[in-house]
Amino acid sequence: MKTLLSNAKVFTHGSFLETNVLIEDGVVFSLSDSISCLEADPSVSVIDYSGKYIFPGFVDVHVHFREPGFLYKEDIATGSRAAAKGGYTHVFTMPNLNPVPDSIENMNEELKAIHEKACVKVYPYASITKGEKGEELVDFEEMAEYFELLGDGRTDDFEKNTASHAIRLAGFSDDGTGVEDAYYMEEAMTRVAAIGGIISAHCEIKSILGGKNVHDGVLAKELGYRGISSESEWKMVERDISLSKETGCRYHVCHVSTKESVELIRKAKKDGVDITCETGPHYLLLNDEDVLKEVLKDKLENQDRAAEKNTGDGYKIKYGIGRFKMNPPIRSEEDRKALIEGIKDGTVDMIATDHAPHSLEEKSKGFDGPMGVVGLECAFPVLYTGLVRTGVISLEKLIDLMSIKPSERFDVEHGIETGMPADLTVYDLDEEYVIDPDTFASKGRFTPFEGRKVFGRCIATYVDGNPVF
Repeated sequence: MKTLLSNAKVFTHGSFLETNVLIEDGVVFSLSDSISCLEADPSVSVIDYSGKYIFPGFVDVHVHFREPGFLYKEDIATGSRAAAKGGYTHVFTMPNLNPVPDSIENMNEELKAIHEKACVKVYPYASITKGEKGEELVDFEEMAEYFELLGDGRTDDFEKNTASHAIRLAGFSDDGTGVEDAYYMEEAMTRVAAIGGIISAHCEIKSILGGKNVHDGVLAKELGYRGISSESEWKMVERDISLSKETGCRYHVCHVSTKESVELIRKAKKDGVDITCETGPHYLLLNDEDVLKEVLKDKLENQDRAAEKNTGDGYKIKYGIGRFKMNPPIRSEEDRKALIEGIKDGTVDMIATDHAPHSLEEKSKGFDGPMGVVGLECAFPVLYTGLVRTGVISLEKLIDLMSIKPSERFDVEHGIETGMPADLTVYDLDEEYVIDPDTFASKGRFTPFEGRKVFGRCIATYVDGNPVF
């Protein structure tokens, strides 16, 4: 069966063309302005996307799908459906699981779930240290060799026709905690460099963290909290840049949030260090003063629930202040502006959601609850509305940040070009609506963008030419 996606504005080779995409056997067969002969062919399924936009599927190199170990928060099925609903065709799952994927045996449990449940392409990270405890390194070489064998179909652990995307190793990360011992990180980088892998680092030094709830700024001062220091992030970035330069390891910094980190990475790139980084939608669009306003508003509403009136003409926030607690925290306006400059000049390479669902009971504890918010289903619309429609960056730049750059850095075969896998998403950029977590496919409900009015709704996502949303 052939599928023709007709009359859309298609992102290909860095720009938009009004063209038609013919999909055959899971790949992009052709891009053409002429469709008359195909429309008359009964073997071709024609879908008219007039006025819509087709992008290469988004690539998120940092998500938490919680399986195995924490299925009450999320699982591979719900997480991958959330990804598809947001326009993502490729996601990279972090290893803070139970068991931690720090060995072939432990990794196989996650691989089995991916094989059985995923509707998008899921690439799992292995941890850097055993149990993510920072005390003993994993067997990088054995893990890499095992995944190469799986890719060649030479093991009996999975069916021979298992999709290659379900068995590829993303890289190594101890996300959720920083590798604080410099000796272990240097040894890890040396060994990962030797096998051509990549380390994605959560940069956080606990001894100088300060607090555990919010950034050390106006919000912390108002609430009387010890704030989380910026130094706890950028000091480890600084150390790891030096180690990456010495070892030649491909190094990627997770969820950059501070102006100091941005400047360190900018300089490292100029010095030739093999480094990339990501930031999240919430760090680009919010600061801690915004969060303070929401906290104060929430306090006022809770003081006088009896006087509360729902007029029916506006969205009513359903979920609490826990929707603003993540790690690292939302920081100052200076930090936000530095991140914006970073995405403009290429210092910040990509945007990742750090999709991290927790249960309603956990997140209802507010700033005393666990860190983590969801983002897969609202990332593009909030970024498109907040950055593109306001003239901060172009639509082409946003697609570069969400699709092209992450696929290039993490070696994903991707793009709407002849012969490439038909992994793409279709958006209606004119549709306006309010972010409502109760419509999410994810089990998670806490997002800092709840109630935000946005433009741009995903209307279809295709993986290997098959509609998954």
